[in-house]
Parts: sequence; structure tokens; C-alpha cells
Amino acid sequence: MTASHSATRTAGRMHVLLLAMVVGGWISTTAVFAVTPPDQPAHNHQPAIGIIIDDMGNLAQRDKRALQLPGPITFAFLPHTPHARDLAELAHRLNKEIMLHLPMQPMENDKPGPGALTLHMTARQFVQQLTLDFAAIPHFIGINNHMGSLLTQHPGHMQWLMTELSKRKDLYFVDSYTSKNSIAQQLANENRIPNIRRDVFLDHDRNPDTIRFHLQRLIAKARQNGTALAIGHPFPETIAVLKEELPKLRAQGVTLLPVSQLIHRNLERSTSWQAYLSR
Repeated sequence: MTASHSATRTAGRMHVLLLAMVVGGWISTTAVFAVTPPDQPAHNHQPAIGIIIDDMGNLAQRDKRALQLPGPITFAFLPHTPHARDLAELAHRLNKEIMLHLPMQPMENDKPGPGALTLHMTARQFVQQLTLDFAAIPHFIGINNHMGSLLTQHPGHMQWLMTELSKRKDLYFVDSYTSKNSIAQQLANENRIPNIRRDVFLDHDRNPDTIRFHLQRLIAKARQNGTALAIGHPFPETIAVLKEELPKLRAQGVTLLPVSQLIHRNLERSTSWQAYLSR
């Protein structure tokens, strides 16, 4: 993935923001990708939300319907699933932001699926599997964990991940926050990787009224904190609610952003990030 990424044809333009800080005579820089829709100022101080639709790639027709949602929704594709590559290409043509939804070992006995990173892996096995997962999804510019309530608690394995991400200056990381004990965001910060953490799950309960409730929770968090990030899934109920509610955001004084620009917004005002850059 490079700055020549063409998915920004009409939905926006991808550019690299170099955050720089002079420290003791040297300059530390980190690349942060930001998408600026052409009809929207780059420095818009309205509350902003981001929405990731996870678990893309298994069901072609269902996932195609999700890709038709209006606005800059971000889509996270599971590697090595039957339709992930073709659907990611379609998302790219539709100018949608694409993420790799990286399977990781959970606390429970649930199976995270093909391509999973697990606690029993050696560092070499971990990197080999990660390389295969990277190759499975085209056009992705960010990563978030699928499951991973166990793995995201382990500093050694999370450091292996962040070391590999730090070699690619065009990627951001989202902590799906499947465990309150996750250290993934902390290590992303320490490795100077642009990142954000999930605030709200939209559809643990697929009842449409419950999904609407969590969408309003997301908006309330954005009004309180400036930004907020939700994760949902391509369930018919979720897609129906979002199709109905997203066009109402402007009237509520809320901006929907791709995840990359939500991170950009946070980094602009983050003293903790600037502190990490100064090290």
C-alpha cells in the first residue's frame, strides 16, 4: 500500500501527514494516512465518528449489500475467507477504506478462523503467518484484531506484531478491545504506530432498536470526546439500521469519517502521542 493508492478517486484523497518533532537536534517522523473528502474541510471541529464493518469475506451477497452503505464506512476483511479478495477489490472500486481483520487467539474456545495468530507460535511462525495474512487482502491500510482476547494481553506477541507493523509506514492499528486487559494500543503507541481503540460495539444484540441505541451511544461519546469509533458486522439488521440512520448524521451535527482520518483527528490533539514522538 502506497500513497498512490487509487481508492481516493471521488470519495477523497489519500495523503501522508508527517508528524515531526525536533528532539535534541534530530527529527522524529511518523507517517499518518488521512482521507479528506473533497466536500469537507480537513479541520472540521464537529464531533466525528468512525464505523468499521468487521468479518467481511465469508458471504458474498450479504457483504456486497454492506458495501452499498452510504458514506465513508471502513470495511475489515478476514484473510483466507472465500470472497475476501474479490470483495476487497470491489470495496476499492467503491472508494471504501479497507482493513485487514486479523484473527487472533481468544480466551474462549471459539475458533478465530484461518490465518490466526496464536500464543503457541514462535516468533518465526508468527511473522510467517502474518506475512501470509498481509498478502491475502489487497489495498488495506489498517489492521484490527478479530477476537484476540487472549493474544492482545500478551506483551511478547503484541510486540512481534507492532515490530512488523512499524516496518510499514503506511499502516494504522485499531484495538478492537475484546479484552479490558488488552495492551495492544499501549504497544502501538510505544512503537509510534498511528492507532485508535474501539469505543462501541453496535450489534452484540442484533435487535434493530438495540443497534440504534448503541449508535446513539457512539454519537454521545463523540460529542463528549471529539471522536468515537464503533465496530459492527454485515448483519442484515445492522445494515438496515445504518442505511436508515447514516443520512441523519449531518442534521445531528456529526461527521462520519474513515478510520484513517479519525486517527488523524485524534493525533492532531494528542499530547500523549506527541510525547511518544519526542522519545
